[in-house]
Amino acid sequence: MIESFGIPTNQVSKWAGITSAMFSLSQAVTGIAWGRASDSFGRKPAILIAMVCIMTTSLLFGFSRTLVWAIVTRSLAGASCGNVGIIRTTVAEMVPYKELQPKAFSVMPLVWSIGSIFGPSFGGALASPSLKYPRVFGESGLFKRYPFALPNLVGAAFFLVGLLVGILFLKETLETKKDQRDRGIILGELLLQPFTRKKPGRKWSFDEGQSASLLQHSHNASTGSPNDDIDARDKRKAVPVVAPPTYREIFSRQSNLNLLAYSILALHSLAFDQLLPIFMHYPQQRNRSTNPDVHLPFKFTGGFGLNSDRIGLLFTVYGVVGMLIQFFAFPPLARHYGVLPCFKVVTVMFPITYVITPFTALLPTPTAQQIGILVVMIIKCWAGIFAFPCSLILLTNSAVSLRILGTLNGVAVSISAIGRAVGPAIGGYTFTIGADNGYGILPWWILGCFGVLGAIAPWWLVELEGFGNSKDDTDNDETGQNETILHNQSEEQEESNANLVDSEPVAEMENDHDQFGIEEDPRRGSEGLKNNKSS
Repeated sequence: MIESFGIPTNQVSKWAGITSAMFSLSQAVTGIAWGRASDSFGRKPAILIAMVCIMTTSLLFGFSRTLVWAIVTRSLAGASCGNVGIIRTTVAEMVPYKELQPKAFSVMPLVWSIGSIFGPSFGGALASPSLKYPRVFGESGLFKRYPFALPNLVGAAFFLVGLLVGILFLKETLETKKDQRDRGIILGELLLQPFTRKKPGRKWSFDEGQSASLLQHSHNASTGSPNDDIDARDKRKAVPVVAPPTYREIFSRQSNLNLLAYSILALHSLAFDQLLPIFMHYPQQRNRSTNPDVHLPFKFTGGFGLNSDRIGLLFTVYGVVGMLIQFFAFPPLARHYGVLPCFKVVTVMFPITYVITPFTALLPTPTAQQIGILVVMIIKCWAGIFAFPCSLILLTNSAVSLRILGTLNGVAVSISAIGRAVGPAIGGYTFTIGADNGYGILPWWILGCFGVLGAIAPWWLVELEGFGNSKDDTDNDETGQNETILHNQSEEQEESNANLVDSEPVAEMENDHDQFGIEEDPRRGSEGLKNNKSS
């Protein structure tokens, strides 16, 4: 796309880096605001609104005809991309137990890997359709005028599917909002009812507020006491009302260290991902043995000269391997060795990978070059798939309270977005300088230096227990304690009533609890069981 704007080949990497940097800078500006909005209005509405915004800005980006318009639309897309931190918060609220966190936090990278399989393939295959598929799109003036619109139109269709699924099946996890009536969930259950044998409300993961309401209505019908229904509604409304978290609560020592490690990781990892397709597309350097400007092993330049289809195929293989690593390797290894030890090991792999990347262009044949870069990509894939979930788990467990989790993840998105902006900008700028002066190793070795910094930071981290093992999230707030106790009493009463309706779901829950081998903390009492049910 950057080339189609008339940008010289040796300047493409610089402007691609600037475009990516503007996305990340905009994301950094709005990340905290999205996190606080999800703490106030709920996770589900924030996620759905962000999806609509990203879909719209992606369509605008696909219809870019100038570099300025592409940069503006990517900036708007970055400002709209607030659902990353919110989804992490949602996962953390559903799974507060450390024993289950590796598998739970591997879901997002797994989905990312699936997207990495199809995304580059779609992008490469659908770009410039009037040239690639003249029989189908040759007469289309739309795609001649906007050659990169079709991939974004297909992406918008996937966004619409995601929005529909979110409206119908995504449940709210924010404590103060999750008991509210959700018409989308009710409609989704009605749509699924003909395809399932179970009746609505029979699953042990039912909504406690709605189930208790049905039970109370049945009880009132038999006793003829309307006051009981009013009392039940009053109890369900007795949710914790706490002040917004202070920055002192958010920025604890371990939280700061985790944010630093995560931002460095995002900086060099995204910069590598941004540079790699540019490096693979960059023209090969011919006649190195007779070229006076080449002095091996350090002074040389050039890439592979691959077209977009071939690059998309390599990234498809990369995505498939990443999905297998994510599904079969990360959860068991993280559980066996621990999250922090795994994080320390994989951070060492990044600088090694970056340093050897430019030398794959020196391999003798195109086949050897592509095999070599694919091996490098798989090593980077292994390191990234382990590093990002481990960093997020450590960051989540550094939170002292559930009520700061949304804001903390918003801060993480903002700070990491700064790294994501600086990384591609540095990478693109140094790639251009290196190409102009004959030192193709320059951007990769600079990334290696950042990788070394990222490998040092984890040695100051401590793997904390996290909020899932805390007795009370607001121990320092007497008013918050009283309101939480009131809410817990209401939940216990509703759970007791729900057990009278159906005891089988609780039995299933206890069996699942034993199957995971999780010992219940006696300090949490019945609350631990309820949290595990949410898991």
